[in-house]
Amino acid sequence: MRIEAPPTLGLVLAGGRASRMGGGDKTLLKVGSATILERVLARIRPHCTAIVLNANGDPSRFATFGLPVVADEVPDFAGPLAGILAGLEWAAREHPKIEWIASVPGDCPFLPPDLIPRLHEARSAEGKILACARSGEWRHPVVALWPVALRVDLRRALFDEDLHKIELFTGRYGVAVAEWPDRPVDPFMNVNTPEDLAAAADIAAQNRDV
Repeated sequence: MRIEAPPTLGLVLAGGRASRMGGGDKTLLKVGSATILERVLARIRPHCTAIVLNANGDPSRFATFGLPVVADEVPDFAGPLAGILAGLEWAAREHPKIEWIASVPGDCPFLPPDLIPRLHEARSAEGKILACARSGEWRHPVVALWPVALRVDLRRALFDEDLHKIELFTGRYGVAVAEWPDRPVDPFMNVNTPEDLAAAADIAAQNRDV
């Protein structure tokens, strides 16, 4: 059954070091004629009330996108849960009427255009407070839907328990799963290495609709 997705904040996670890419910002690399970040925004913007970017360092490098940029509160590049906490806290401050955020990695150039509605549908159908994506046999715990109210629990887990593994945290609550095929193109392909970037460029050249 189709449901109307409630107001949702889009959170693009770009707070990592990109060490396997040799450093820099993977989101700003080009796949075809557009940067990965441009591709991500084009896919999630139609279903988002607002969008925020989680990134560490000088935020001015993203100025041309006109997005608010929030850094991790947890030091030392603590992983995606730190970025999700930053997004949840920002949502509570800046958009207190929004109850949901949808997190996506900033290095996935082929996200499905129905991502956010499908996550909400899975959450509603399974009666869970969290939802994540799966393609083929692989779950993608960072491609997920989070209630803003969970920020208190997440802050406690990060700062008091030193818990940084996303599936250990989400496993406490139960996670609904929205599924997509991984053929002919995996919509959740990550660009982590130069080889991944070359493969993504080939996919974009051969599949104009991705």
